[in-house]
Amino acid sequence: QLQLVESGGGLVQPGGSLRLSCAASQFNLYYSTLGWFRQAPGKEREGVACMNDRAGSIAYAESVKGRFTISTDNVKNTIHLEMNNLKPEDTGVYYCAHGGMSRSCSLTSGYDDWGQGTQVTVSS
Repeated sequence: QLQLVESGGGLVQPGGSLRLSCAASQFNLYYSTLGWFRQAPGKEREGVACMNDRAGSIAYAESVKGRFTISTDNVKNTIHLEMNNLKPEDTGVYYCAHGGMSRSCSLTSGYDDWGQGTQVTVSS
């Protein structure tokens, strides 16, 4: 059974950093579309980063460009989201997601499987 398990969330001060991890099982990261999404209280879920290694596609939301980096460890079958210079508006529950092979990744659609989420709180 395909599974995604996030970890690495927590409380951090503005300007700080966190590294989220998503342990994946039962599928090959290289041939998949992978994404990180977040949902703040009272707001809709939004895509923050996505990648498709086989297609050479990667994308970031404007609000996180230059601060967040999505990557994979194909040996450990893990997806990472490195978050630097965090801001209070980055607060939310972060989810990793999996979709099938595609020519490019999307920050809005194309995902079939989701993790349970990990809470990120940016506050002083």
